[in-house]
Amino acid sequence: MNKKYLSFRTDMADERVDTYKRVHNLSEVDGIKVTSDNKNGVITTVVEVLNENGEKAVLKKIGKYVTMEISDMNYLDENEKEDVKKQVSSVIKELIGENKKKTIMVVGLGNIAVTPDALGPKVVKNIDITRHLIKFAKELVDQDTREVSAISPGVLGTTGIETSEIIHSVTEKTKPEMLIVIDSLASGSIHRIGNTIQFSNTGITPGEGVRNKREELNEETLGIPVIAVGVPTVVDMATITNEAIDKMIDNAKNELDNEGNKEMLKVFEALEQDTRYDMIANVLNTQNYIVTPKEIDDVIDSVADIISGGINLAM
Repeated sequence: MNKKYLSFRTDMADERVDTYKRVHNLSEVDGIKVTSDNKNGVITTVVEVLNENGEKAVLKKIGKYVTMEISDMNYLDENEKEDVKKQVSSVIKELIGENKKKTIMVVGLGNIAVTPDALGPKVVKNIDITRHLIKFAKELVDQDTREVSAISPGVLGTTGIETSEIIHSVTEKTKPEMLIVIDSLASGSIHRIGNTIQFSNTGITPGEGVRNKREELNEETLGIPVIAVGVPTVVDMATITNEAIDKMIDNAKNELDNEGNKEMLKVFEALEQDTRYDMIANVLNTQNYIVTPKEIDDVIDSVADIISGGINLAM
C-alpha cells in the first residue's frame, strides 16, 4: 500500500501514532507497539518503535516513548503530587537501567525569559547536585550517592552558541555516563498542554515541534545515552484550527452517514489530513502563531516541581 507522508505538528509519539492510524484507516501500525495503563488516575501510554517501518511511519527513532497523562496537573494536592513524582521516578529509573553508580548530567533546555520555554531551566534549579560533593567533600554524602551534575545552556539567540556545541564541550570535559535532557514540547491538542509528560530513551531534537529544528542530542551525536523528558507547553494556531475541523467533520460524517448522504460524505473525505494543515495555514496567512494557556506561569512551576522531584527520587 502506498502510504501518505505526514508532516507531524507534534512532538508527542502517541499523538503521531494516532494520527497515522486515522489517516490510513488502520487499527495497528507495522513496527509500532502501544500499551496503556491507568494507575491512580495517571494514564501511562508506552509507544515502542520496533523497526524501520515504525520509524518511517511516525518519524520517531527506534526506541521507547512513555507518556504520562495527568488531568489538571496544575491543581493536584500534595498527596497526589507526591504520587505523580513517584511514578515519574519509576519511569526514569527504568530508562536509566540497573547501574546505580552511573554518573548523570541533567540538561535543562530552553529560555528562562520565555515562560512556555522555561521548563528545562526551572527543573535544573531544583535538582539535587552531588558531583562537587563527591569530588571535594566525600564525608558529607552517603557512600552510595550517585554523581549528578546539571547545566542550563540557554538558547542560541541569547548565547550566540548552539546548544549542542555547549553540551558537547561540557560532556567531553566532565564525562557523564548519561544525560537526562528536559525541554518544552509542542502538542497536537490544546487539551494536553501542561497535563502530559513524555519520556524517551532516544534523545531529543530541540525546537522540532515549532519548526525551529536544531542539532539532535542523542547517543549518536554525543556518544552517551540520552533520556529525554518533555512537557507540551505550546500548540500552533493552525493545529488548533485543524483539531476543531477534525471534530466538526467527524460529527458531520456521522450525521450524514445516518441520513445516507453519499455525495456530501465524499466532500468531507476529500479533506485529507496530510494536506489540510497547509490549507489552514494558508487561509490564516501564517504558520508562526504559537498559542499557550494564560496560566502557563503556574503550569510551568507545577510541572517543573514534579519532574525535578521525580528525578531526585530516581537518583
